[in-house]
Amino acid sequence: MNALDRIITLTLACFALIATSGCEDKDKKVDATLPKQAISQFTIAYLPNESTEQNADARNGMAKDLSALLGVKVIEYQASDYNAVIEAMRTNKVDMAYFGPLSFCLAYERANAEPIGMKAKTGKKEDATYKSVLIVKAESSIRSIKDLKGKTIAFVDPNSTSGNLIPSAEIMQAFPEEKLDMDALHTNGVFFSSVMFSGKHQAGLQAVLKGDVDVAPISDEILKQEIKNGNAPDGAVKIIHSSSPIPAEPMAIRSNLPDDVKAKVKHFILTYNNEEYFEKVIGKNTARFVECTIEDYKNIIELNKRLNK
Repeated sequence: MNALDRIITLTLACFALIATSGCEDKDKKVDATLPKQAISQFTIAYLPNESTEQNADARNGMAKDLSALLGVKVIEYQASDYNAVIEAMRTNKVDMAYFGPLSFCLAYERANAEPIGMKAKTGKKEDATYKSVLIVKAESSIRSIKDLKGKTIAFVDPNSTSGNLIPSAEIMQAFPEEKLDMDALHTNGVFFSSVMFSGKHQAGLQAVLKGDVDVAPISDEILKQEIKNGNAPDGAVKIIHSSSPIPAEPMAIRSNLPDDVKAKVKHFILTYNNEEYFEKVIGKNTARFVECTIEDYKNIIELNKRLNK
């Protein structure tokens, strides 16, 4: 392991170990004697990067399955930005959301969101991770993270984990002599010649492909899915840097729902095995949601506080 890898591993506090923490009691059954829920409908929210033409039917399928279980209409809410989902849960307009790790941590702090299940590529807790990668056009002269000074970049969203928090931390670590903070890193003409937020991972990818920016951070799994779906030519971009493992995205529920509703929804998520949903929405038909707790995300909370103090 080289010096940069050691620095990154220490600063991010071993995300791979964090991803293996938490409880995995998937066999817990819902008590059939619980009282009937006192809700008239149930709303699920998705972040901007979770909305694609390829996964709309699969998402609707989950909504219908959950509706049948709860006996109420299940509505899908597509957010325009990450903060909109956090605010919607805080104001009781959203009952469950498929968050990114950082947006979940913020929702936990601001809206009392409760994690109920995190994505695992193989259905095993040890595989409940993903990575942030920095991409450039295949023919770009940029070859590593050390070549980024003075370039143009499209981060995803201020509350994106793999699209902002993690790549920002790793760029700072790659340039200790610059003494960078979040303000400097995101201000035009300080470190990067130009900085923008694309709003979603897919938009950042397209900005690189079109030559609008030199580099963009993106979830490695979204990158693979975009290539698989034909939205980006295979080989058109290259990865110049890959992060340490990040704890995977969780489904979270608002804490002030009736207890019986929360119990039913949690059991539904942790036992859901619709392969079409996991193939089209998650990217792998072998994926499943595994139980998680706030402990799985404590290092994301600490890193965000350190960088955004």
